[in-house]
Amino acid sequence: MSGRLVVCPTPIGNLEDVTLRVLAALRDAGVVACEDTRRTRTLLDRYGVKARLVSYHEHNERARAAELVERMTRGEVVALVSDAGMPLVSDPGFELVRGAVAAGLAVEVLPGPSAVLAALVASALPADRWRFAGFLPRKAGELRRALAEAGPTLVAFESPRRVPATLRVLAEIDPERRAAVCRELTKMHEEVVRGSASELAERFRDAPPRGEVVLVVGEAAGAGAAGADEPPVGLEALRRLVEAGARPRVAATVVAELTGGSANRLYRALTGGPEGGG
Repeated sequence: MSGRLVVCPTPIGNLEDVTLRVLAALRDAGVVACEDTRRTRTLLDRYGVKARLVSYHEHNERARAAELVERMTRGEVVALVSDAGMPLVSDPGFELVRGAVAAGLAVEVLPGPSAVLAALVASALPADRWRFAGFLPRKAGELRRALAEAGPTLVAFESPRRVPATLRVLAEIDPERRAAVCRELTKMHEEVVRGSASELAERFRDAPPRGEVVLVVGEAAGAGAAGADEPPVGLEALRRLVEAGARPRVAATVVAELTGGSANRLYRALTGGPEGGG
């Protein structure tokens, strides 16, 4: 069998969520690259999988990726897992996938558990259009801009201890914006708390959630049909900048950064057409 990389998502909490294909891939692989060998061994022991493990984490990712690509070029099959969920989604793996593709090796991605998708569906917020932000910014200004930006449903990871402050910022921007705090998904103490930003900010004000958290935030006011006819904040300032000679796209970006709005919406409101170059 020719060398290749098999990307294997693992359970995000409940070990029974591993797929039969993932177990077969782990059994057949010459080596399994994983973040924490002890955590992966717990999963493998549960299903009687005897596999050779090597550590692959953020501190050795580049060097270990080169080593694993070399193994694959010699015909070995490498399976990649993270501690939970799909590798590369806010987890190590990018260097290895990129290296395998650059070397002309096959990369097979198996479907499986994902905290992002589980939280999106459980939130009861629109899932036809959504965006994933990874971990939310830590700096106050960047966090405010990320939460204020108009757009589809936002899914993001957040530290439990930062949840109260993040919800407080969201409530300051738009107290009625719908959101959901999803914690310990698929685990014994799974909890999904839904409500307006102000309700959730009050709920978690003095009691940060425990465990792993995924935050799902609905559309900002004006992002959907309800506010589509209202001009975005900063439009008049944008017009003045353009009249003074500024390029529309650049000026829209600057105004959006100052107002916490959407550069794309400002640009469209100015030009009267779809997003484009300036």
